[in-house]
Amino acid sequence: MIESFFSPSSVAVIGASRDPHKLGHGVVRNLLKYNFKGEIYPVHHTASEILGLRCYSSVAELPDEVDLAVIVVPARSVPDVVEQCGQVSIKQVIIVSGGFGETGEEGGRLEEKVMEIAGRYGIRMIGPNCIGTIDTHTPVNTTFVVGMPEQGEIGFISQSGAMVAAVIDWALGAGVGFSRLVSLGNQIDVTETEMVELIGGDRETKVVTAYIEGISDGRAFMETASAITKEKPFVVIKAGQSSKGAEAVSSHTGALSGSKEAYSAAFRKCGIQEARSTEEMFDFARALAWQPLPKGRRIAVLTNAGGPAILAVDAMEKAGLELADLSENTRSFLKARLPKAASINNPVDVLAGSGPATYTLALEALLSDDQVDAVLVIQAPQDWFLPESLAEVVGETAGLHKKPVIASIMGKASVDEALTILHKRRVPNVSFPERSAAVFLAMAERREWLEMQQARAEELQKAEKMTKVDGFRQDGVKGSAAAIMGALEVDEAAAEKSVKNKDWIGLAESWGIPVARQKLAETQKEAVDAADELGWPVALKLFSRKQTHKTDVGGVRLDLADEGELENAWEEIHQAAEKHGVDLEGMTVQKMIPEGEEVIIGVRRDPQFGSVVVFGSGGTEVELYRDARTAIAPLCRMEAEQLIDETIAGRKLQGWRGKAPSDREAVVEMLMRMGRLAEAHPEIVDLEINPLIVMEEGKGAVAVDLRGSVADREISVID
Repeated sequence: MIESFFSPSSVAVIGASRDPHKLGHGVVRNLLKYNFKGEIYPVHHTASEILGLRCYSSVAELPDEVDLAVIVVPARSVPDVVEQCGQVSIKQVIIVSGGFGETGEEGGRLEEKVMEIAGRYGIRMIGPNCIGTIDTHTPVNTTFVVGMPEQGEIGFISQSGAMVAAVIDWALGAGVGFSRLVSLGNQIDVTETEMVELIGGDRETKVVTAYIEGISDGRAFMETASAITKEKPFVVIKAGQSSKGAEAVSSHTGALSGSKEAYSAAFRKCGIQEARSTEEMFDFARALAWQPLPKGRRIAVLTNAGGPAILAVDAMEKAGLELADLSENTRSFLKARLPKAASINNPVDVLAGSGPATYTLALEALLSDDQVDAVLVIQAPQDWFLPESLAEVVGETAGLHKKPVIASIMGKASVDEALTILHKRRVPNVSFPERSAAVFLAMAERREWLEMQQARAEELQKAEKMTKVDGFRQDGVKGSAAAIMGALEVDEAAAEKSVKNKDWIGLAESWGIPVARQKLAETQKEAVDAADELGWPVALKLFSRKQTHKTDVGGVRLDLADEGELENAWEEIHQAAEKHGVDLEGMTVQKMIPEGEEVIIGVRRDPQFGSVVVFGSGGTEVELYRDARTAIAPLCRMEAEQLIDETIAGRKLQGWRGKAPSDREAVVEMLMRMGRLAEAHPEIVDLEINPLIVMEEGKGAVAVDLRGSVADREISVID
């Protein structure tokens, strides 16, 4: 139904104007100027014609079956106009007018009134406080903004009208084409998720881009985006990524997985590339729309100047890309044909005096090398050949291969014609070569995400086949195909009882998460008896429901080998508690765990995306180092492994400074278990294991400290 926002057969402009400075005039002008092929019906209470079109004095006078109405009247008049649209069966409305929820309570009440009226008539609305829609292929332009991009393959969704206006102007100057653009305004009806589905399904759109300030329904957005990204790239810039969402959560997990981290995790989960700037978003979009994806991360650099190449290589290394190791055949070929002083190693420097012919043979050699996945072509400004001649040969040569090529014909004043040629050849250009690193990375990550989806689908098929052939239980045991996909055995009755009683140790154990043996002691004698039962050495820790971090108040003593050491520790912790005004409720005696790597695994309930999982370096300084990554629950095996690989903690598990590798497999399984736990118990606000002690490979991992909360308050610290 909402397709008519981009392909209407007729448009009524309610609030059209003869004054060229009025927005209502601009909408009519753009519909005419950019060759809308349907009927245009200006509505103005006194005018007889506007820009040569017959004008209608009211909505009631409009012909039957108007597809779309663009409303440009004062906010106070909008409810009446929407009512009139409903009475003549107009089902799609764009409300350009401002003065609604963005202005305060009174404007909010006006929005509610409009929504009630639209609901009665089944009207779908974009806006209010927006600038409208553009489809360059229909064509239709319902905005009042001067200018319209060329036809292209990039769709753009924005929650800011000013961003759309700026992008239109930029596109005209840069010569970049778009398929569809939309400004969503206050989103009182049509949401960003519906628009992602609509533009993502448009056959002319090859890449979806979006400027997003917020998401109306996080899980619905992810479901829609995941379906789109299996077919088309989706690039987003997220504004307003504050950490305010974490302030209400006192755990380390909350501090490490705030609003920004949750959004980024959601984008990664559903295959969205996240850009850091508007410029970067459209760098990504052009490359993803125009070029094939690289098979790997090995990049070759072809240049006529050393300095720009060094900057590019530095940026690539920081981005996690590799400088391709050229084959002997390629280097021999280049040595025989390039100037004597040229560099035949990567970066390949053809020197300042070389022209387009030299670039051509070098680029052909690099693209033919099996050890090269992509090529960056740099041309620093010079005065012995025109940049457009290089653009021609780069575009032609790139088109003969199935590897991505990005150009960096540097400069501004002298390169406009060259850029036009490159764009026609579908080769993106970046003004400075270091910008190419982020673009190549986005393309590589796109390829890797698609491969991960394929691998995940194959694992699911394998699990289903095992179930059918072997009668395999989907809640099976460690190491099974079901466990690979995150279907894990759990004592559901014990888990429910533990959550109800706020027993975090019981909950963890019911989900198969090993917890260090421990006992709560209210007296010194009880502590000694507990240590005798658990086995020396032990740790002694204060227990207080009101104290979040025990080490901050001197409330932890480790490696207590006998009764005397324990008694001294008991007195020291008592004194520390009094000094800091801690309400001491007893002390926890805990069996010391063998030495291992300390990591943190936490889950929390994000208000937008539901359960998230956090993994990183653990211990007392977790927030200082902030070595953590966030993922959306639940996790399959590949997602858990990716979460580990993206942290320093994950690299340490492989073994470092002579240490043996740690039990990575145990961590993978615990990440999957914690993700499933969080999904099964949405009443949990957060639950954290810090530290999880990961022992040598094959010896498992043990949760030492657990803490959690339900609703919006801290419940207990069991450690």
